[in-house]
Amino acid sequence: MGAKLSGGGGSKFHVEANSEINVTPFVDVMLVLLIIFMVAAPLATVSVEVKLPPAIAKPIANPPKPVYISLQKSGNVYVGNELSSLDTLGDDLKKAIGARNPDEERIFIRCDKGTRYAEFMKVMNKLQDNGFYSVALQGEDDAK
Repeated sequence: MGAKLSGGGGSKFHVEANSEINVTPFVDVMLVLLIIFMVAAPLATVSVEVKLPPAIAKPIANPPKPVYISLQKSGNVYVGNELSSLDTLGDDLKKAIGARNPDEERIFIRCDKGTRYAEFMKVMNKLQDNGFYSVALQGEDDAK
């Protein structure tokens, strides 16, 4: 903020506030920064040539279709779209997975809102008994 040191009105020692911005220091700082960046920019380029080897990685194939277990409020268990039961759940899952490794397969479980927790835990125990340890629970997205 500047001050007006001379001018009409008031006494000799009366100082008025000046609300105008002094732009000169700002321009000086910007010019100095511009010169610094102009000098430093050529130094940032890499001048050493290196011949890199080609990438060995092969493209990854699309992941296999996931396997879903659906549990209805009535207690019906579905593997994919096929009706199953707790007794045949392991065999039905192995049939749905096919030749893939059950240890690396992720099983998705979805349940009706009113499904009892005990029924859900029976399905989880059957999965673990048959060697399926990677389980994901699917919920409904509320964002609309």
